[in-house]
Amino acid sequence: MFKAFSRLFRRPAPEPQWLDVAALRRRLAGDGPSSPGLLILDVRGADEFDGPLGHIEGALNVPLAELGARQNAIAAAGRPVVCVCLTDKRSAAAAAQLMGCGLRDVAVLLGGMQAWREAG
Repeated sequence: MFKAFSRLFRRPAPEPQWLDVAALRRRLAGDGPSSPGLLILDVRGADEFDGPLGHIEGALNVPLAELGARQNAIAAAGRPVVCVCLTDKRSAAAAAQLMGCGLRDVAVLLGGMQAWREAG
């Protein structure tokens, strides 16, 4: 009985924020010396990170397949994180994984690097 009752009042799992390119640019511009600094986490492979689309300046490249081994260190840094990939599929999976290990300030770049490049 208690188990069934507790399920009714369990909080839903938190969802990551979704940022469009303009919102991410505003957040990057707002990072000042007093803020903890936004961590742009690019979860594409190294070949994509250094490929034709390039990457967002200052981004940390941790391919999605390697995130499990590094998620605790990323969470321990205590910085807000924006996950990026080519579109937004892998980055959404990465955000869910980070939130599952306790990180709360996690966002996904809507449209990924394709949207970033299209926006100029």
